[in-house]
Amino acid sequence: MLRLGVLTAAVPTVLGPAATPALATVEHGGSGGRRRPLVVGHRGASGYRPEHTLASYELAARMGADYIEPDLVITRDGVLVARHEPEIGGTTDVASRPEFAGRRRTVPVDGVPVTGWFTHDFTLAELKTLRAVERIPQLRQHNTLYNGLFEVPTFQEVLDLRRRLSRELGREIGVFPETKHPTFFRGLGLELEAPLVRALRRNGLDRADAKVFVQSFEAKNLIALRADYRLRAPLVFLSSATGGPFGDTRSYADYLTPAGLRELSRYADGIGPDKAQVIPRRADDTLGTPTSLVADAHAAGLKVIPYTFRAENQFLPADYRTGADPAAYGRAIDEQVTFLRTGLDGLFTDQPDIGVLAREAARARV
Repeated sequence: MLRLGVLTAAVPTVLGPAATPALATVEHGGSGGRRRPLVVGHRGASGYRPEHTLASYELAARMGADYIEPDLVITRDGVLVARHEPEIGGTTDVASRPEFAGRRRTVPVDGVPVTGWFTHDFTLAELKTLRAVERIPQLRQHNTLYNGLFEVPTFQEVLDLRRRLSRELGREIGVFPETKHPTFFRGLGLELEAPLVRALRRNGLDRADAKVFVQSFEAKNLIALRADYRLRAPLVFLSSATGGPFGDTRSYADYLTPAGLRELSRYADGIGPDKAQVIPRRADDTLGTPTSLVADAHAAGLKVIPYTFRAENQFLPADYRTGADPAAYGRAIDEQVTFLRTGLDGLFTDQPDIGVLAREAARARV
């Protein structure tokens, strides 16, 4: 397995091994005291390496991320692997592999037809012959340097990396796995819940104070993990600015009302909203006025860790862009400071080094 391209960033170690239990208390404990917001490496350091590769996760940790975030899908033989979606045509070189040309097909994923290649049509051994590629090369041309170098990792390989880096860096690296389309996979007879819970327990991470957050866009999935699988690790409900969970009669907006948040707090420990649900944009695409979501969630005892903060102009509000090139970096630190000052408990970012800088800048400006 190639571990190429990991940047050995000169990021200071904030807490040594002896401080790890205290860190867990600060992050998962009660409301007393000012908590340091978490920096979550979104799909690793996906702004610098192809997403969901061990190289991306390792770079995120070395840049100072508190947690690394693998999205979990499953193979035909029941192994959890890290990919953003079941369809892998945009994140691996499968389209260039003639031996797999016949596996391209159209599949309804959560009711939406998707054409491509799917992890559940591959055994792990077959998937391991593929190599990762950059998902958005038009914006991240630099990342294409690493196309073809890295395998698709299993969840266990991510957990093994987490353990090694925690020892090497002298601070415990957390893991923030997401179950992707759990209802869809359950319909195929390939449930995500059981292998996820087994993996966490096998690695000593099924504890209320573990540096783990299990996240899902489906409330029913979180309820099942808590009630049916007796998972004790913290849970986070993800939400989108539009729509609702697949197969659910409620919208995401319904879940994020004060009453909905109180209900979520019966089985979840936090929410992961679209950042536009924390501070929406105005009609001219500039950043608007914060909503009450952070205060409402905190009143219900829930942490708030929104997604996704990215440095490129393409993803920034109009008043935080620099120049006209959509791939150029804008005022990403300033944007994140603005959001952090609403009282966030953390943020998901594709560039963890920028998240670390923004956190320090937000603290300095208080």
